[in-house]
Amino acid sequence: MIISASRRTDIPAFYPDWFMKRVREGFFYRVNPFNSKQVSGFSLKPEDVDAICFWTKNPRPLMKHLNELEEMGLKYYFQFTLNPYSNIFEPNTPPLQERIATMIELAEHIGPERIVWRYDPIILSSITPVEWHLEQAECIASKLKDATRRLVFSFYDFYGKGQGRLNKALQGTGIKLEDITSPVHKDALEQVAFGFKEIADCHGLQIFSCSEDIDLAAIGIEHGACIDGKLISELFGATAVDNKDKNQRESCGCVESADMGMYNTCHFRCAYCYANFNEGMIENNVKKHYPDRPSLLDRYEGQIEIQTSLHKKKKCGGCQQNLF
Repeated sequence: MIISASRRTDIPAFYPDWFMKRVREGFFYRVNPFNSKQVSGFSLKPEDVDAICFWTKNPRPLMKHLNELEEMGLKYYFQFTLNPYSNIFEPNTPPLQERIATMIELAEHIGPERIVWRYDPIILSSITPVEWHLEQAECIASKLKDATRRLVFSFYDFYGKGQGRLNKALQGTGIKLEDITSPVHKDALEQVAFGFKEIADCHGLQIFSCSEDIDLAAIGIEHGACIDGKLISELFGATAVDNKDKNQRESCGCVESADMGMYNTCHFRCAYCYANFNEGMIENNVKKHYPDRPSLLDRYEGQIEIQTSLHKKKKCGGCQQNLF
């Protein structure tokens, strides 16, 4: 079983103590984000976990616990999002140079193979044109040295509640957004893709796109995956997992995983983020986080079956709440 920690929030940055409490107790509760009455329990015991994928913009609060995770026998790797945006787009992230230093330090501890650098998303705007992205990506890559082996990127998607939040954040700034995936910006998209490929090649990085319908294979960029069964097999020797996660978009290459997080709980509050779509809910959810409880939010009493894989369960006694 693969654990995602987490697509929905930054657990390493904001909930490391809760996470460590969960691994020490050996299980967590996953709550359906669209129906809070549907609760499932999942094992976090080393014998049941093939790998943990951490998604983060700042793993430093978790780093003090990494030795303990190693001693417990838990296998993990990081999806480290390292973007160069100003506080208009990312209002609460640590300074870029500090985050670069953190990635280098993390790589010295766990090895660069277990850190994936995400330049995600690429937002084309009047203050972040193609040339700016290429300059920034080259600058970051040159400073990362041997801190990673992979570069993954995606283009900003103009859809849903995330777009509404970004538009609101840019009101009054005079900044104009452009949809780089639109046919009218085909040349700009290809310029970015070619440029990123050259940067990756120059610095010895594998490069992949993330959740993109656009085929960039002719440029030498393959479709990638965040929850990557092949990478997990290479890193940890686990049996290759190839069952696609049906809960993700069709263009997503991720394999199936159990996610530990909840939406509207990330304090970074990036203007473009799909996982934070309601400021009022973020404030309210902060009050519903209990570090000693099995779920990230709220208190769920009684016994819930604990699954040792995504398809197998073992009895934990007591009543069972709607598993999904």
